[in-house]
Order: sequence, then C-alpha cells, then structure tokens
Amino acid sequence: MHSAKLTTARLKRTFTIFSVILFSNQLFAQENSPYSRYGIGDVVPNQNISTRGMGGISAGYSDPQSLNLVNPAALGNTPTTIFDLGGEVDVRNLKSTTTPEKYKATNTLISYLQLGFPVASQKMMRKNIFWGMSFGLRPVTRISYKIETAGRLPGIDSVRNLYEGSGGLTQANVSTGFRIKQFSFGLSSGYAFGNKDYSTKLALINDSIAYYKSNSGSLTRFGGGFLNAGLQYDIITKKKGLLRLGAYTNFQQTLNAKRETIAQTIDYDADGGIQNIDTVSYTTGEKGKLVLPATYGFGFTFTPDSTRRLLIGADLEMTNWKDYRFYGQPDALQNNFTIRAGMQYQPAKANTPASNYWSFVKYRLGGYYGNDYVKLNNVNRLNYGVTVGAGLPLTSLQRLSYYREMVVLNTGIEYNARGNRQSFSIRENVVRFSIGLSMNARWFAKPKYD
Repeated sequence: MHSAKLTTARLKRTFTIFSVILFSNQLFAQENSPYSRYGIGDVVPNQNISTRGMGGISAGYSDPQSLNLVNPAALGNTPTTIFDLGGEVDVRNLKSTTTPEKYKATNTLISYLQLGFPVASQKMMRKNIFWGMSFGLRPVTRISYKIETAGRLPGIDSVRNLYEGSGGLTQANVSTGFRIKQFSFGLSSGYAFGNKDYSTKLALINDSIAYYKSNSGSLTRFGGGFLNAGLQYDIITKKKGLLRLGAYTNFQQTLNAKRETIAQTIDYDADGGIQNIDTVSYTTGEKGKLVLPATYGFGFTFTPDSTRRLLIGADLEMTNWKDYRFYGQPDALQNNFTIRAGMQYQPAKANTPASNYWSFVKYRLGGYYGNDYVKLNNVNRLNYGVTVGAGLPLTSLQRLSYYREMVVLNTGIEYNARGNRQSFSIRENVVRFSIGLSMNARWFAKPKYD
C-alpha cells in the first residue's frame, strides 16, 4: 500500500507540472506554419514518444511499459496500470523558394495524456484471455499561421494582406483491446472537437488618400464521434523470437459544424486592437459538415530471440485526403502514404549488474518517407524525417523486483522536412524534441499483506 500511495503522490505532482506546461503553451505558443492553412491543419504526430524514436512504427508494436496510441489491439498486452503522458517542443524553420527570406518559430505543447489498465479477471487469464482499457486526451491537428504579403492591385493601388488562422482538432478517447492466445484486436472511440478561426485583413496604401482597412473572417466550431480499430497477431519463431503483425484503420468521420462569418471595415487603436467601423455583412449559425478521411496502416515488429534486446519494425500508412470536405468543398489536398522503419536495442544481458545503468537504457533509431498531403499548384512535395530516441529507466532494479513498478523517461529527437527546391513558395524544416513519462503500477492488485 505504501508503494501505491507513493506512486499516486508522484502522479499528482507530474500531472500538475504538465498542466502548467499545457496552460503556458496556450499563452506563449509562437508557431507559424503556412501549411496549417489547408485541410484541418497540421497533423500532430499521434505516436507514443517511445515509438517516435523508431520512426513512429506502431502497427505491430506492443510494450508492457507504455501505451500504443495508434493500434488499440496492443491494449490486450497491458499487464499493469500505465499512466502515459508526453510533450514536445517544435523548432520550425521556414524558407521561401522565391526570395532569400527565412523565418523561425518555436512551439510547445502536450502530445497526449493517457491512462491504461488491465481488466481481465484471473479466470480469464488462466484461459489465455487478456483485456485492457485506456482513456485520455490528445491533439490531432493544429492550425497556427500568420502571413503578411504586399503587392499591387492593377490600376488601383498598393495593397498589404495579413492572413491569420488558429484552431485545430482534439480527441477525447476511450479504448479497449483483447488478446486471445496469439491474436489481439481492439477498438478506440470517443468525441472529436475543435474549431477553425480564419481571417484576412486588407489595407490599401496611398500617400494622399486614407482608405479604411477591411477584415473578412470566419469562425467554425465542430464536433462528433470517431471510431478506430486494430489487429495484431503473434508468431513465435524457432529461436523463441517474436514476429508481431499488425494492422489498424481510422474510419472516415463526419463532424457537425456551425460557422459564423463577418465582413467589416476596421481600424486599429493605440494598443493594436481592432475597432469596428462598419459591418458589411454578418452571418451566424450556418450549419454544415466536416468530413475527415479514412486512414489505413499495417506493419510488423520482430525480436530475433527470447532476450528481446533487439527489436526492428516497419509500417506503411495511407490516408485518403481527397475525401476531405469542408461544407461540401474539397481543399488543396491529395492522398498520401508514409513508410516508417525503426529499431530498438537494449545492451543489458541476464547477468549485467544493476550498477551498469546505461546498459538498461533502450536506444532507438528510425525514419520515415512519403508524400505530403498538401498539394499546391499541382506540385507534389516530399515529407520525410529521421529520428533518434532513448528510454531511460527512473526506477532502480531493486525497487522494480520488489514493488513491480516501473517509471521510464522516453525521449526523442526528430528532423522533418517538407518540400524541396522545386516546391512552390515555402520549404519547411522542423526539429522536434519530444519527452514522455510512462509510469507502471499495480494500483488495482489486491495485496496479500499490508
């Protein structure tokens, strides 16, 4: 009971720290990604921090020390209560392909907050039936851009445009997974919600005539249910290695939306705030639908022997972005694919002394390659990256053997590139620093002694 209280106290402190970080992120985020203007915004990496270091492989991945956020079938291999949370810092570099201009932006955010636990009874486990559940919250996409352009309207005057956007999509999920002998299957469902807030401010520039500035904006709020499913199948090799095959799908979802739009003439006050001069048009409560496309993925992981020191894996993921619709209208999107591959290695052997800490660290390496789902001016862009990471145990082996608790600090560094020299307008490079905490505890196990 003492260990459960200690773990609960640690969990409360950790949750408080991450809550402060999440709140601070809303105040100080400086991200600026022009690509987030399209579709429902930039897609946030949806993998656990532990698998991000391996290129994001998830279809055939299952680990008793962390939760698989992509394939719910892995919940059938949840032996203890797992509290999983992660965050990231993105350093984004934008470079124009037509001018020497560059821009750098930094953003921090919480990647996920998830709690998983085993549900199967002792009777079920004796029959090789295992059952796990999880619930949590995570961002799916985010919209954040601010772009200013200057030009001239033929026969009229010089003009300056300011394009701004914010918002994104978030999911609250409840997931469950079963394992019956070598076969696992799972479902994840819940509620997806978010908003898109777009505006365009225009100012005509003239030395002798003062024009009013204009603002055209729209705010759309949306929400609705979603459903994901996954499968995994284990094959034991002759050397007691493990080949785990996996597949998952995120079914197409339709969200209900309400939109309000405004067109107005404006001016700015001394503090830079907007003052309405005249409202040209205003509509509210316009109902519509937001259709998000289906995603399909499959892959494998392989450990060559019973020591499980080495793990390798690969995934292929495809999304039908051409099916995206916003109030019945498509966007500059295309179907895309991503190939992921990665590996994990832990040097420790059965006789490695506990004092040799770095032998018990899990070292990770990976990468991914595919085409970008945003397609402008009929130009196909690449989207690729390389990743490294490590799983750092924060629990001593003595405490692990006595209390059966484990705390792991997962870290990852990712370099991502979108576009090339032939891309229209903007190339974008991102260095993403990820950190996650996985806490395992037998909170719901009935102790024999207190």
